[in-house]
Amino acid sequence: MSRIVVFGAGGRAGRQVVAEAARRGHEVTAVVRDPGKHQAPEGVDLVAGDVTDVSSVAALVKDQDAVISTAAVYGEGTDPHGFFTSSARALVESGPARLIVVGLSVLAPDATGQRPVDAPGSPPEFRPFCEAHAAGLEVLRESPVDWLYVSPAGDFDHEGPRTGGYRVAAAADLADRVSYADFAIALTDEATKPAHRRQHLLVTTS
Repeated sequence: MSRIVVFGAGGRAGRQVVAEAARRGHEVTAVVRDPGKHQAPEGVDLVAGDVTDVSSVAALVKDQDAVISTAAVYGEGTDPHGFFTSSARALVESGPARLIVVGLSVLAPDATGQRPVDAPGSPPEFRPFCEAHAAGLEVLRESPVDWLYVSPAGDFDHEGPRTGGYRVAAAADLADRVSYADFAIALTDEATKPAHRRQHLLVTTS
């Protein structure tokens, strides 16, 4: 049994990874901003925390075997760059034994070697959000911790079921889809039995 803390546990990806880890019998701490607005599976410790605050993260990460962050912000009135850089720094500075951060496929090279975010026709209105993610990824790359940045090879299949499998993709492909539940299997596998380290891992349906 592993001890796993999940930041962003109230979101779609976060809820699924909490459920997957708990299903396997791991000791799971689910971190959200306001526990009163969320529910967690039986046996899961639902707690308040701020992934951008070093002291908050350090207290929650202490004695954990793995840390998974699915936390994100998007939309009017938010500061994605500040959020993703601050959260990455807080996670890194907390000294996790194993750190997994969920990110964007468009930051990984496609079959041509080009990042989809840089491709002609990439929506310019999304670029600041993508570059904010990239800045957070750079914080991970510059750190000494055992980190892994994981994203769908393309995007999530928002209504897709849990098939029980997934595969690692060699390149970003925006046509690819993976369900949140299968993505959670990959995150839990990497948290408990690391197979990839210090890289951007792309996951798609099996």
